[in-house]
Amino acid sequence: MSKRIFSEEDLARLPPAMTERALGGRGAGKKGEEPEHMRMPGASGKKSAAGGGMKAMQALGRLKTGELNKTEELYRAHLEKRRMAGEVAWYQFEPFKLVLAPKTTYSPDFLVQLASGHLEVHEVKGYWMEDARLKIKFAAEKFPIFKFIAVMKVDEGKNNDPSWKMEDF
Repeated sequence: MSKRIFSEEDLARLPPAMTERALGGRGAGKKGEEPEHMRMPGASGKKSAAGGGMKAMQALGRLKTGELNKTEELYRAHLEKRRMAGEVAWYQFEPFKLVLAPKTTYSPDFLVQLASGHLEVHEVKGYWMEDARLKIKFAAEKFPIFKFIAVMKVDEGKNNDPSWKMEDF
């Protein structure tokens, strides 16, 4: 039997989707019912990862802190080329966390120092969820010392060298 970290009162304050996930998909289901992630596609009204929908676009798990996903690794290689060309003086992956509000933090993907000395925060995304966009906008307002830039991979050209779309916040 596992030890419970949250009290019943704490669990009652959480959004329903979070409690379902914390309880292994059994939060809203009937006793003995299979957790949602184990159900066959089409068994519920929601689309499964196999059937498409948002879950198909989201990562199935989080990487350990400090590990780059494939898109971030491609962007790191892009920054390294810019460093070798003299455009970028320095960069670091996940250098710190910014506190946006109590219990709300934002970990930028890259902190980049340009050759001019200016600091930029680069957030690399394969797909933008609305909550992530709101978080970076709020961070840009709260920390004007940095220039916040959203980076998305557009396509891969010759030699698997992708082009990048950048959006300032």
